[in-house]
Amino acid sequence: MNLHGIVAPIVAAINPWVTASVQKSQGYTTEADGDRIPTYSDPVDVQAQKQPLGYRDLIQVDGLNLNGEKCALYITGDYQAVVRSSQEGGDLFTLPDGSVWLVVMQLENWHMTSGWVKVAAVKQNGS
Repeated sequence: MNLHGIVAPIVAAINPWVTASVQKSQGYTTEADGDRIPTYSDPVDVQAQKQPLGYRDLIQVDGLNLNGEKCALYITGDYQAVVRSSQEGGDLFTLPDGSVWLVVMQLENWHMTSGWVKVAAVKQNGS
């Protein structure tokens, strides 16, 4: 049963889904001096909902040593934090207010059954 499909319209009445732009990580290039520069795909629009991290989410990300503003993003699609072995993940989301968020951990993955994921993200621009 897709419980998210049932409650999403109710939650959206208070915290609406927005059109966000995602740039999927494409790995990195290495400069002559050894610096690694991340590369990203062209932006694609997706539906997302920003929410605060809950207590259990905070427990999950506690060991990541994250600094700055953090949030949970519910997103239609399948997005991941960095997976070093496959050089994937670490996708960037730009919300309508212009803020850019880096996916640092996948908290829930319901992509195969319901078409959405919940990720922890850290703000990359501004204060």
